[in-house]
Amino acid sequence: MISTGKIKSVDFYRKIPRDLTEASLSGAGLSIMAALAMMFLFGMELNSYLAFSTSTSVIVDKSSDGDFLRIEFNISFPALSCEFASVDISDVLGKQIEYNENNSQHGDGDEYAGDGSVSLTARTFEKFTHQHPILVVNFYAPWCYWSNRLKPSWEKAAKIIRERYDPEIDGRILLAKVDCTEEGDLCKRNHIQGYPSIRIFRKGSDVRCQNFCPHDHACLVLMKLTLINLFIWNSVKDDHGHHDHESYYGDRDTDSLVKTMETLVAPIPVEAQKLALEGKSDNGTDNAKRPAPLTGGCRIEGYVRVKKVPGNLVISAHSGAHSFDASQMNMSHVISHFSFGRMITPKVMSDVKRLVPYLGGSHDRLNGRSFINHRDLGANVTIEHYLQIVKSEVITGRNHKLIEEYEYTAHSSLVQSLQVPVAKFHFELSPMQVLITENQKSFSHFITNVCAIIGGVFTVAGIVDSILHNTIRMMRKIELGKNF
Repeated sequence: MISTGKIKSVDFYRKIPRDLTEASLSGAGLSIMAALAMMFLFGMELNSYLAFSTSTSVIVDKSSDGDFLRIEFNISFPALSCEFASVDISDVLGKQIEYNENNSQHGDGDEYAGDGSVSLTARTFEKFTHQHPILVVNFYAPWCYWSNRLKPSWEKAAKIIRERYDPEIDGRILLAKVDCTEEGDLCKRNHIQGYPSIRIFRKGSDVRCQNFCPHDHACLVLMKLTLINLFIWNSVKDDHGHHDHESYYGDRDTDSLVKTMETLVAPIPVEAQKLALEGKSDNGTDNAKRPAPLTGGCRIEGYVRVKKVPGNLVISAHSGAHSFDASQMNMSHVISHFSFGRMITPKVMSDVKRLVPYLGGSHDRLNGRSFINHRDLGANVTIEHYLQIVKSEVITGRNHKLIEEYEYTAHSSLVQSLQVPVAKFHFELSPMQVLITENQKSFSHFITNVCAIIGGVFTVAGIVDSILHNTIRMMRKIELGKNF
Protein backbone atom coordinates (compact mmCIF):
# COMPACT_ATOMS: atom_id res chain seq x y z
CA MET A 1 0.00 0.00 0.00
CA ILE A 2 1.33 3.43 -1.04
CA SER A 3 2.09 5.63 1.92
CA THR A 4 0.67 9.13 2.31
CA GLY A 5 4.15 10.63 2.20
CA LYS A 6 4.84 9.22 -1.25
CA ILE A 7 1.56 10.58 -2.58
CA LYS A 8 2.43 14.04 -1.20
CA SER A 9 5.75 13.96 -3.06
CA VAL A 10 3.96 14.42 -6.44
CA ASP A 11 2.19 17.58 -5.27
CA PHE A 12 2.78 20.35 -7.83
CA TYR A 13 1.42 22.96 -5.48
CA ARG A 14 3.49 22.73 -2.33
CA LYS A 15 2.15 24.99 0.39
CA ILE A 16 4.15 27.50 2.33
CA PRO A 17 3.05 27.93 5.93
CA ARG A 18 0.95 31.04 6.29
CA ASP A 19 3.09 32.42 9.11
CA LEU A 20 6.07 32.39 6.72
CA THR A 21 4.30 34.65 4.19
CA GLU A 22 3.71 38.33 4.40
CA ALA A 23 0.79 40.25 2.84
CA SER A 24 1.41 43.68 1.34
CA LEU A 25 -0.79 46.57 0.30
CA SER A 26 0.66 46.60 -3.21
CA GLY A 27 0.02 42.86 -3.54
CA ALA A 28 -3.61 43.34 -2.48
CA GLY A 29 -4.06 46.06 -5.09
CA LEU A 30 -2.55 43.92 -7.81
CA SER A 31 -4.73 40.97 -6.80
CA ILE A 32 -7.89 43.06 -7.13
CA MET A 33 -6.77 44.38 -10.53
CA ALA A 34 -5.85 40.85 -11.66
CA ALA A 35 -9.28 39.53 -10.61
CA LEU A 36 -11.04 42.32 -12.51
CA ALA A 37 -8.88 41.69 -15.56
CA MET A 38 -9.71 37.96 -15.44
CA MET A 39 -13.44 38.71 -15.25
CA PHE A 40 -13.28 41.19 -18.12
CA LEU A 41 -11.28 38.88 -20.39
CA PHE A 42 -13.50 35.94 -19.49
CA GLY A 43 -16.58 37.95 -20.52
CA MET A 44 -14.95 38.93 -23.81
CA GLU A 45 -14.03 35.32 -24.54
CA LEU A 46 -17.55 34.11 -23.71
CA ASN A 47 -19.07 36.74 -25.98
CA SER A 48 -16.71 35.70 -28.77
CA TYR A 49 -17.63 32.05 -28.25
CA LEU A 50 -21.37 32.76 -28.42
CA ALA A 51 -21.12 35.15 -31.39
CA PHE A 52 -21.63 33.99 -35.00
CA SER A 53 -18.64 33.99 -37.26
CA THR A 54 -18.51 33.32 -40.98
CA SER A 55 -15.95 32.75 -43.65
CA THR A 56 -16.47 33.92 -47.22
CA SER A 57 -15.05 32.25 -50.29
CA VAL A 58 -15.53 32.66 -54.02
CA ILE A 59 -15.98 29.45 -55.99
CA VAL A 60 -17.18 28.39 -59.42
CA ASP A 61 -20.99 28.24 -59.60
CA LYS A 62 -22.08 24.72 -58.73
CA SER A 63 -25.41 24.92 -60.58
CA SER A 64 -26.17 21.99 -62.85
CA ASP A 65 -27.40 22.23 -66.43
CA GLY A 66 -30.96 21.52 -65.32
CA ASP A 67 -31.15 24.39 -62.85
CA PHE A 68 -33.27 27.41 -63.75
CA LEU A 69 -33.16 31.01 -62.62
CA ARG A 70 -36.45 32.51 -61.45
CA ILE A 71 -37.14 36.17 -62.30
CA GLU A 72 -39.88 37.91 -60.30
CA PHE A 73 -41.20 41.24 -61.59
CA ASN A 74 -43.99 43.76 -61.10
CA ILE A 75 -43.75 46.63 -63.58
CA SER A 76 -46.27 49.36 -64.42
CA PHE A 77 -46.39 51.02 -67.85
CA PRO A 78 -48.48 54.22 -67.69
CA ALA A 79 -48.55 54.66 -71.48
CA LEU A 80 -48.64 51.07 -72.79
CA SER A 81 -52.00 49.49 -73.48
CA CYS A 82 -52.52 45.95 -72.22
CA GLU A 83 -54.14 45.28 -75.57
CA PHE A 84 -50.66 45.11 -77.08
CA ALA A 85 -48.50 44.25 -74.08
CA SER A 86 -46.03 41.52 -74.91
CA VAL A 87 -43.31 39.83 -72.84
CA ASP A 88 -40.48 38.08 -74.67
CA ILE A 89 -37.71 36.09 -73.02
CA SER A 90 -34.70 34.87 -74.96
CA ASP A 91 -31.21 33.64 -74.12
CA VAL A 92 -27.93 32.97 -75.88
CA LEU A 93 -28.88 29.31 -76.34
CA GLY A 94 -31.68 30.35 -78.67
CA LYS A 95 -34.60 29.54 -76.40
CA GLN A 96 -37.44 32.04 -76.66
CA ILE A 97 -40.78 32.46 -74.91
CA GLU A 98 -43.37 35.00 -75.98
CA TYR A 99 -46.58 36.18 -74.41
CA ASN A 100 -49.08 38.68 -75.77
CA GLU A 101 -52.78 39.05 -75.35
CA ASN A 102 -54.01 39.78 -78.88
CA ASN A 103 -55.40 36.69 -80.60
CA SER A 104 -57.91 37.91 -83.17
CA GLN A 105 -58.70 36.62 -86.61
CA HIS A 106 -58.42 38.95 -89.59
CA GLY A 107 -60.96 40.34 -92.01
CA ASP A 108 -62.80 38.06 -94.36
CA GLY A 109 -61.33 39.66 -97.48
CA ASP A 110 -64.62 40.79 -99.09
CA GLU A 111 -64.38 43.25 -101.96
CA TYR A 112 -64.86 46.80 -100.81
CA ALA A 113 -68.19 48.09 -102.03
CA GLY A 114 -68.54 51.57 -100.51
CA ASP A 115 -68.49 53.18 -97.11
CA GLY A 116 -70.90 51.96 -94.49
CA SER A 117 -69.28 53.69 -91.47
CA VAL A 118 -69.19 57.39 -90.66
CA SER A 119 -65.90 59.27 -90.90
CA LEU A 120 -65.23 61.28 -87.75
CA THR A 121 -62.98 64.25 -87.11
CA ALA A 122 -61.87 65.95 -83.90
CA ARG A 123 -64.75 68.42 -84.35
CA THR A 124 -67.50 65.82 -84.80
CA PHE A 125 -66.18 63.09 -82.53
CA GLU A 126 -67.63 64.41 -79.26
CA LYS A 127 -70.97 65.10 -80.89
CA PHE A 128 -71.41 61.52 -82.07
CA THR A 129 -70.18 59.97 -78.82
CA HIS A 130 -73.01 61.73 -76.96
CA GLN A 131 -75.61 61.25 -79.65
CA HIS A 132 -75.54 57.44 -79.66
CA PRO A 133 -75.52 55.10 -76.66
CA ILE A 134 -73.02 52.86 -78.44
CA LEU A 135 -70.39 54.28 -80.76
CA VAL A 136 -67.89 51.81 -82.18
CA VAL A 137 -64.90 53.49 -83.81
CA ASN A 138 -62.23 51.99 -86.02
CA PHE A 139 -59.01 53.99 -85.60
CA TYR A 140 -56.94 53.17 -88.67
CA ALA A 141 -54.05 54.30 -90.85
CA PRO A 142 -54.25 54.08 -94.66
CA TRP A 143 -50.66 52.81 -94.89
CA CYS A 144 -51.31 49.95 -92.46
CA TYR A 145 -51.64 46.48 -93.96
CA TRP A 146 -53.94 45.26 -91.20
CA SER A 147 -56.18 48.32 -91.49
CA ASN A 148 -56.67 47.54 -95.16
CA ARG A 149 -57.41 43.91 -94.30
CA LEU A 150 -60.11 45.01 -91.88
CA LYS A 151 -61.66 47.66 -94.12
CA PRO A 152 -64.04 45.50 -96.22
CA SER A 153 -65.29 43.56 -93.20
CA TRP A 154 -65.76 46.76 -91.21
CA GLU A 155 -67.68 48.58 -93.92
CA LYS A 156 -69.90 45.59 -94.62
CA ALA A 157 -70.67 45.17 -90.92
CA ALA A 158 -71.38 48.92 -90.67
CA LYS A 159 -73.88 48.69 -93.51
CA ILE A 160 -75.68 45.77 -91.88
CA ILE A 161 -75.89 47.59 -88.55
CA ARG A 162 -77.16 50.79 -90.21
CA GLU A 163 -79.90 48.83 -91.93
CA ARG A 164 -80.97 47.16 -88.68
CA TYR A 165 -80.58 50.22 -86.43
CA ASP A 166 -81.27 53.29 -88.56
CA PRO A 167 -79.40 56.25 -86.95
CA GLU A 168 -82.34 58.58 -87.68
CA ILE A 169 -85.02 56.28 -86.24
CA ASP A 170 -83.35 53.92 -83.79
CA GLY A 171 -79.89 55.37 -83.22
CA ARG A 172 -78.79 53.00 -80.47
CA ILE A 173 -75.54 52.13 -82.21
CA LEU A 174 -73.32 53.57 -84.90
CA LEU A 175 -70.10 52.34 -86.47
CA ALA A 176 -67.57 55.00 -87.36
CA LYS A 177 -63.93 55.39 -88.34
CA VAL A 178 -61.08 57.82 -87.73
CA ASP A 179 -58.07 58.28 -90.01
CA CYS A 180 -55.17 58.70 -87.59
CA THR A 181 -52.92 60.18 -90.26
CA GLU A 182 -55.40 63.06 -90.56
CA GLU A 183 -56.59 63.22 -86.95
CA GLY A 184 -53.35 62.61 -85.04
CA ASP A 185 -54.35 64.59 -81.92
CA LEU A 186 -57.68 62.80 -81.66
CA CYS A 187 -56.00 59.39 -81.87
CA LYS A 188 -53.39 60.44 -79.35
CA ARG A 189 -56.07 61.55 -76.87
CA ASN A 190 -57.68 58.14 -77.18
CA HIS A 191 -54.37 56.40 -76.63
CA ILE A 192 -54.17 54.73 -80.02
CA GLN A 193 -50.85 52.94 -80.37
CA GLY A 194 -51.55 50.27 -82.98
CA TYR A 195 -53.61 50.17 -86.14
CA PRO A 196 -56.35 49.22 -86.49
CA SER A 197 -57.72 49.73 -82.95
CA ILE A 198 -61.44 49.25 -82.40
CA ARG A 199 -62.85 51.21 -79.46
CA ILE A 200 -66.34 50.94 -78.01
CA PHE A 201 -67.71 54.14 -76.48
CA ARG A 202 -70.73 53.96 -74.17
CA LYS A 203 -72.56 57.20 -73.47
CA GLY A 204 -72.72 58.05 -69.77
CA SER A 205 -70.84 54.93 -68.70
CA ASP A 206 -68.61 54.76 -65.67
CA VAL A 207 -66.73 51.55 -66.21
CA ARG A 208 -63.49 50.51 -64.56
CA CYS A 209 -62.82 47.35 -66.51
CA GLN A 210 -61.91 48.51 -69.98
CA ASN A 211 -61.53 45.17 -71.78
CA PHE A 212 -64.31 43.92 -74.04
CA CYS A 213 -63.62 40.57 -75.61
CA PRO A 214 -65.98 37.84 -76.79
CA HIS A 215 -63.33 35.29 -75.78
CA ASP A 216 -64.12 35.82 -72.09
CA HIS A 217 -61.15 38.09 -71.36
CA ALA A 218 -61.42 39.97 -68.05
CA CYS A 219 -59.56 42.84 -66.45
CA LEU A 220 -57.14 40.25 -65.14
CA VAL A 221 -55.44 38.29 -67.89
CA LEU A 222 -53.62 35.18 -66.76
CA MET A 223 -51.52 32.98 -68.97
CA LYS A 224 -49.56 29.94 -67.86
CA LEU A 225 -46.86 28.47 -70.03
CA THR A 226 -44.18 25.94 -69.24
CA LEU A 227 -41.71 28.51 -67.98
CA ILE A 228 -43.77 31.65 -67.55
CA ASN A 229 -46.51 32.88 -65.27
CA LEU A 230 -47.77 36.39 -65.96
CA PHE A 231 -50.47 38.60 -64.57
CA ILE A 232 -51.34 41.55 -66.80
CA TRP A 233 -53.66 44.19 -65.40
CA ASN A 234 -55.34 46.86 -67.47
CA SER A 235 -56.38 50.04 -65.70
CA VAL A 236 -57.88 52.85 -67.75
CA LYS A 237 -58.99 55.90 -65.85
CA ASP A 238 -62.41 57.40 -66.40
CA ASP A 239 -63.18 61.04 -67.06
CA HIS A 240 -65.01 62.25 -63.96
CA GLY A 241 -67.70 59.59 -64.34
CA HIS A 242 -68.46 60.44 -67.98
CA HIS A 243 -67.65 58.60 -71.17
CA ASP A 244 -65.08 55.80 -71.20
CA HIS A 245 -63.96 53.52 -73.96
CA GLU A 246 -63.51 49.79 -74.13
CA SER A 247 -61.24 47.84 -76.44
CA TYR A 248 -62.52 45.21 -78.83
CA TYR A 249 -60.31 42.10 -78.95
CA GLY A 250 -62.57 39.83 -80.99
CA ASP A 251 -62.29 38.41 -84.46
CA ARG A 252 -62.43 40.84 -87.37
CA ASP A 253 -64.61 39.05 -89.87
CA THR A 254 -68.02 40.50 -90.72
CA ASP A 255 -70.08 37.88 -88.89
CA SER A 256 -68.10 38.28 -85.64
CA LEU A 257 -68.37 42.08 -85.80
CA VAL A 258 -72.11 42.05 -86.42
CA LYS A 259 -72.69 39.48 -83.66
CA THR A 260 -70.74 41.62 -81.20
CA MET A 261 -72.67 44.77 -82.15
CA GLU A 262 -75.94 42.93 -81.63
CA THR A 263 -74.77 41.93 -78.15
CA LEU A 264 -73.92 45.54 -77.33
CA VAL A 265 -77.30 46.89 -78.46
CA ALA A 266 -79.48 44.22 -76.81
CA PRO A 267 -79.57 45.73 -73.25
CA ILE A 268 -80.53 49.24 -74.49
CA PRO A 269 -84.30 49.95 -74.82
CA VAL A 270 -85.46 51.74 -77.97
CA GLU A 271 -87.68 54.20 -76.10
CA ALA A 272 -84.77 55.59 -74.08
CA GLN A 273 -82.84 56.36 -77.23
CA LYS A 274 -85.79 58.09 -78.89
CA LEU A 275 -85.89 60.54 -75.99
CA ALA A 276 -82.16 61.13 -76.36
CA LEU A 277 -82.51 61.76 -80.11
CA GLU A 278 -85.14 64.43 -79.50
CA GLY A 279 -82.79 66.42 -77.26
CA LYS A 280 -79.53 65.71 -78.99
CA SER A 281 -79.14 69.18 -80.50
CA ASP A 282 -79.35 70.89 -77.11
CA ASN A 283 -76.43 69.01 -75.60
CA GLY A 284 -74.11 68.96 -78.57
CA THR A 285 -72.37 72.24 -77.80
CA ASP A 286 -71.77 71.51 -74.10
CA ASN A 287 -70.55 68.01 -74.72
CA ALA A 288 -68.06 69.16 -77.32
CA LYS A 289 -66.23 71.11 -74.61
CA ARG A 290 -65.66 68.03 -72.45
CA PRO A 291 -62.02 66.84 -72.46
CA ALA A 292 -61.14 63.49 -73.97
CA PRO A 293 -60.88 60.46 -71.69
CA LEU A 294 -57.64 59.99 -69.83
CA THR A 295 -55.46 57.24 -71.18
CA GLY A 296 -54.67 54.09 -69.28
CA GLY A 297 -51.70 51.89 -68.69
CA CYS A 298 -50.78 48.34 -67.97
CA ARG A 299 -49.27 46.53 -64.99
CA ILE A 300 -47.33 43.37 -65.75
CA GLU A 301 -46.68 41.08 -62.81
CA GLY A 302 -45.44 37.50 -62.56
CA TYR A 303 -42.35 35.36 -62.87
CA VAL A 304 -40.39 33.47 -65.49
CA ARG A 305 -37.88 30.64 -65.22
CA VAL A 306 -34.87 30.85 -67.51
CA LYS A 307 -31.63 28.99 -68.05
CA LYS A 308 -28.64 30.32 -66.15
CA VAL A 309 -27.08 31.91 -69.19
CA PRO A 310 -27.10 35.51 -70.49
CA GLY A 311 -30.48 36.52 -71.86
CA ASN A 312 -33.03 39.27 -72.33
CA LEU A 313 -36.48 40.01 -70.95
CA VAL A 314 -38.18 42.42 -73.34
CA ILE A 315 -41.53 44.12 -72.78
CA SER A 316 -42.96 45.73 -75.88
CA ALA A 317 -46.04 46.31 -77.98
CA HIS A 318 -46.69 43.35 -80.23
CA SER A 319 -49.56 42.12 -82.34
CA GLY A 320 -50.04 39.80 -85.26
CA ALA A 321 -52.90 41.95 -86.53
CA HIS A 322 -51.81 45.56 -85.93
CA SER A 323 -49.24 48.02 -87.18
CA PHE A 324 -47.61 50.46 -84.77
CA ASP A 325 -46.59 54.08 -85.00
CA ALA A 326 -43.22 54.03 -83.24
CA SER A 327 -43.32 57.78 -82.65
CA GLN A 328 -46.42 57.36 -80.47
CA MET A 329 -44.97 54.61 -78.27
CA ASN A 330 -43.79 55.59 -74.80
CA MET A 331 -42.21 52.78 -72.77
CA SER A 332 -41.87 54.74 -69.51
CA HIS A 333 -42.29 52.43 -66.55
CA VAL A 334 -42.20 52.14 -62.79
CA ILE A 335 -40.62 49.04 -61.26
CA SER A 336 -42.43 47.96 -58.11
CA HIS A 337 -40.43 44.75 -57.80
CA PHE A 338 -37.67 43.04 -59.76
CA SER A 339 -35.60 40.23 -58.26
CA PHE A 340 -33.95 36.94 -59.06
CA GLY A 341 -34.48 33.66 -57.26
CA ARG A 342 -37.29 32.77 -54.92
CA MET A 343 -38.74 35.32 -52.53
CA ILE A 344 -37.05 35.27 -49.12
CA THR A 345 -39.34 35.53 -46.11
CA PRO A 346 -38.61 38.29 -43.57
CA LYS A 347 -37.90 35.69 -40.85
CA VAL A 348 -35.27 33.92 -42.94
CA MET A 349 -33.74 37.24 -43.95
CA SER A 350 -33.58 38.25 -40.28
CA ASP A 351 -31.70 35.04 -39.46
CA VAL A 352 -29.31 35.66 -42.31
CA LYS A 353 -28.69 39.25 -41.21
CA ARG A 354 -27.42 37.95 -37.87
CA LEU A 355 -24.80 35.96 -39.75
CA VAL A 356 -24.04 38.34 -42.59
CA PRO A 357 -25.29 41.90 -41.93
CA TYR A 358 -24.37 43.17 -45.39
CA LEU A 359 -26.27 40.45 -47.28
CA GLY A 360 -29.61 41.23 -48.90
CA GLY A 361 -28.95 44.86 -49.75
CA SER A 362 -28.86 44.39 -53.53
CA HIS A 363 -31.31 41.61 -54.34
CA ASP A 364 -34.02 44.17 -55.23
CA ARG A 365 -31.92 47.10 -56.39
CA LEU A 366 -34.49 48.30 -58.97
CA ASN A 367 -37.46 48.27 -56.58
CA GLY A 368 -39.36 51.54 -56.47
CA ARG A 369 -37.42 53.18 -59.28
CA SER A 370 -39.09 55.08 -62.12
CA PHE A 371 -37.82 55.41 -65.68
CA ILE A 372 -39.87 58.10 -67.38
CA ASN A 373 -39.40 59.44 -70.89
CA HIS A 374 -40.53 63.06 -70.83
CA ARG A 375 -39.95 63.29 -74.58
CA ASP A 376 -36.75 65.25 -73.98
CA LEU A 377 -34.96 62.82 -76.28
CA GLY A 378 -37.79 62.82 -78.82
CA ALA A 379 -39.66 59.76 -80.03
CA ASN A 380 -38.60 56.11 -80.43
CA VAL A 381 -36.87 55.90 -77.03
CA THR A 382 -35.95 52.43 -75.78
CA ILE A 383 -35.22 52.00 -72.06
CA GLU A 384 -32.53 49.41 -71.37
CA HIS A 385 -31.36 47.86 -68.10
CA TYR A 386 -28.13 45.90 -67.88
CA LEU A 387 -28.12 43.56 -64.87
CA GLN A 388 -25.15 41.56 -63.61
CA ILE A 389 -26.15 38.85 -61.15
CA VAL A 390 -24.06 37.16 -58.46
CA LYS A 391 -25.28 34.11 -56.61
CA SER A 392 -24.68 33.85 -52.86
CA GLU A 393 -25.20 30.79 -50.66
CA VAL A 394 -25.26 30.80 -46.87
CA ILE A 395 -24.34 27.45 -45.23
CA THR A 396 -24.99 26.85 -41.53
CA GLY A 397 -22.59 25.07 -39.21
CA ARG A 398 -24.48 21.79 -39.74
CA ASN A 399 -23.88 22.00 -43.51
CA HIS A 400 -27.48 22.98 -44.14
CA LYS A 401 -28.16 25.56 -46.86
CA LEU A 402 -29.90 28.49 -45.18
CA ILE A 403 -30.64 30.56 -48.28
CA GLU A 404 -29.70 30.88 -51.92
CA GLU A 405 -29.80 34.54 -52.87
CA TYR A 406 -29.14 36.43 -56.09
CA GLU A 407 -27.90 40.00 -55.84
CA TYR A 408 -27.35 42.18 -58.87
CA THR A 409 -26.03 45.49 -60.10
CA ALA A 410 -28.15 47.60 -62.43
CA HIS A 411 -27.14 50.14 -65.07
CA SER A 412 -29.94 51.83 -67.03
CA SER A 413 -30.06 54.07 -70.05
CA LEU A 414 -32.53 55.71 -72.46
CA VAL A 415 -31.51 55.35 -76.10
CA GLN A 416 -33.17 56.21 -79.37
CA SER A 417 -34.04 53.30 -81.65
CA LEU A 418 -35.11 52.97 -85.26
CA GLN A 419 -37.51 50.19 -84.31
CA VAL A 420 -40.60 50.21 -82.11
CA PRO A 421 -39.43 51.23 -78.59
CA VAL A 422 -39.18 48.53 -75.92
CA ALA A 423 -38.26 48.10 -72.27
CA LYS A 424 -35.33 45.71 -72.23
CA PHE A 425 -33.76 43.90 -69.27
CA HIS A 426 -30.47 42.25 -70.21
CA PHE A 427 -29.33 39.87 -67.48
CA GLU A 428 -26.01 38.07 -67.15
CA LEU A 429 -25.17 35.61 -64.38
CA SER A 430 -21.61 35.53 -63.05
CA PRO A 431 -19.86 32.12 -63.42
CA MET A 432 -18.58 32.59 -59.86
CA GLN A 433 -20.61 32.40 -56.69
CA VAL A 434 -20.06 33.62 -53.16
CA LEU A 435 -20.11 30.90 -50.50
CA ILE A 436 -20.67 32.11 -46.93
CA THR A 437 -20.14 29.44 -44.26
CA GLU A 438 -20.94 29.68 -40.56
CA ASN A 439 -17.98 28.74 -38.37
CA GLN A 440 -18.74 27.05 -35.06
CA LYS A 441 -16.19 27.34 -32.25
CA SER A 442 -15.44 24.22 -30.24
CA PHE A 443 -16.07 24.15 -26.50
CA SER A 444 -12.58 22.77 -25.85
CA HIS A 445 -11.12 25.81 -27.56
CA PHE A 446 -13.23 28.03 -25.29
CA ILE A 447 -12.04 26.20 -22.12
CA THR A 448 -8.41 26.42 -23.29
CA ASN A 449 -8.70 30.16 -23.79
CA VAL A 450 -10.33 30.60 -20.36
CA CYS A 451 -7.47 28.70 -18.69
CA ALA A 452 -4.96 30.75 -20.62
CA ILE A 453 -6.64 33.95 -19.45
CA ILE A 454 -6.67 32.92 -15.79
CA GLY A 455 -3.12 31.51 -15.80
CA GLY A 456 -1.72 34.35 -17.87
CA VAL A 457 -3.20 37.12 -15.76
CA PHE A 458 -2.19 35.37 -12.55
CA THR A 459 1.39 34.91 -13.77
CA VAL A 460 1.76 38.44 -15.10
CA ALA A 461 0.32 39.89 -11.89
CA GLY A 462 2.80 37.78 -9.90
CA ILE A 463 5.72 39.05 -11.97
CA VAL A 464 4.60 42.65 -11.56
CA ASP A 465 4.15 42.14 -7.82
CA SER A 466 7.64 40.64 -7.52
CA ILE A 467 9.22 43.52 -9.45
CA LEU A 468 7.34 46.09 -7.44
CA HIS A 469 8.19 44.44 -4.10
CA ASN A 470 11.93 44.16 -4.90
CA THR A 471 12.04 47.75 -6.16
CA ILE A 472 10.50 49.11 -2.96
CA ARG A 473 12.85 46.99 -0.92
CA MET A 474 15.92 48.34 -2.75
CA MET A 475 14.79 51.91 -2.36
CA ARG A 476 14.47 51.47 1.39
CA LYS A 477 17.98 50.02 1.64
CA ILE A 478 19.37 52.98 -0.28
CA GLU A 479 17.60 55.36 2.07
CA LEU A 480 19.16 53.60 5.04
CA GLY A 481 22.64 53.78 3.43
CA LYS A 482 23.03 50.11 3.24
CA ASN A 483 25.14 48.58 0.57
CA PHE A 484 23.88 45.87 -1.75
